[in-house]
Amino acid sequence: MKEAEKGIVDPAVVRRLATLISGGEGIRLEFKRKASFPDKIVKEMIAFANTNGGTVLIGVDDDGNMAGLRYPEEEAHVIQKAIQKYCRPLFEFEEHIILLSSKKSILRYDIPQSAKRPHHFRISSRKRETYIRVRDMSIKASHEMVEVVRRSRQAKNIQFTYGAHESALMRYLDDHPFITLGEFQELCGLDPFMASRKLVTLVLANVIRITPTEKGDLYSRK
Repeated sequence: MKEAEKGIVDPAVVRRLATLISGGEGIRLEFKRKASFPDKIVKEMIAFANTNGGTVLIGVDDDGNMAGLRYPEEEAHVIQKAIQKYCRPLFEFEEHIILLSSKKSILRYDIPQSAKRPHHFRISSRKRETYIRVRDMSIKASHEMVEVVRRSRQAKNIQFTYGAHESALMRYLDDHPFITLGEFQELCGLDPFMASRKLVTLVLANVIRITPTEKGDLYSRK
């Protein structure tokens, strides 16, 4: 933990923090009032590590009010334990205590995009979930999105066959803004495994785009 000097408020640091907060939550910024639900905070961190990196601020209300924390070290301890318990593999992060006054502080966590992605939230020894960041939300990733995240670390010169199924997909996207996995299966008469594999390959080859949503992924032209 990088902790501010005890009892000393740095106005410049507080101003920079206020400027960051003024933009509101987004693709790379999340606010939490307290660490009351540390598992949810870990999910946010995992989403940042799996996507483009980001910052979690503890002690900030949803509306951007810097309410602060009375005992930031205790909150940090809770979060650290939750990371160890739930995250597999562990991700890198920086932890800072930013003093607002002699009695109030903000906890700041900076999480870079991880070279070890995808990271998973461990529910049990046999069950896990993966999260990614979309706009100002962290959502559970589909199997296809997990594969895209995993393979994108080493994706170079992706090879694929442009056959009848790929041609049918592109014709469909000429007339429709997007297609789902289920619609692609039905369009081409493919089983779920093959349809998934083809879509993931086309995403990695930069032929089509995947847009995760809470109701499922949408595939569209680049």
